Amino acid sequence: MQYLRWIFSFVGFPLGGWVAFLLVGSANSPLAAAAAGAIAGTAIGAAQWLALRPAVSPAWIAAGTGGMGLGSAAAALTTGSTTTVPGLALTGAIAGAAVGLGQGMVFRRGWRVAALWAVTVSGAWALGWVVTANVIVDADSGYVCFGSSGALVVTAITGLVLHRLLGCRGTVAVSPAADAAAAGAQR
Repeated sequence: MQYLRWIFSFVGFPLGGWVAFLLVGSANSPLAAAAAGAIAGTAIGAAQWLALRPAVSPAWIAAGTGGMGLGSAAAALTTGSTTTVPGLALTGAIAGAAVGLGQGMVFRRGWRVAALWAVTVSGAWALGWVVTANVIVDADSGYVCFGSSGALVVTAITGLVLHRLLGCRGTVAVSPAADAAAAGAQR
């Protein structure tokens, strides 16, 4: 995977969050969070899929839609839709775990890769909310997604992990031994 190609996928976060806010408004209840999350997740998943193709199927978009819808609803239930920095970080961790787990399964490379991706996305999204919470002035508006500042941080972190998982060939690396065996088989 070309890292520079992934960097541009960050646009899905602010664009998806903005469209979700226009259509749903504040994500201050589980139902509103689910709807807004599904909208934002579709935009995020589509932007990421465009950067990742052909390494992943269009199911990546569906994983973003469903994961963010379910994850945002679960986060709203868990946090009461609070906009404190710890609450936003927990929101990012919960929604990120749901999205990451779904996307990790799209890799179709086993539970270790799926788990690594879920943990990566969960942690990165929590950090994305912390960064955004210290930049935006109206977190109380109830956005379902962090803004551009958080999106840049998240995209950088996830891009580094994806580069390791996908490598330059665009195939998911399971282990160094598997990579060596595959390289030997190609000779």
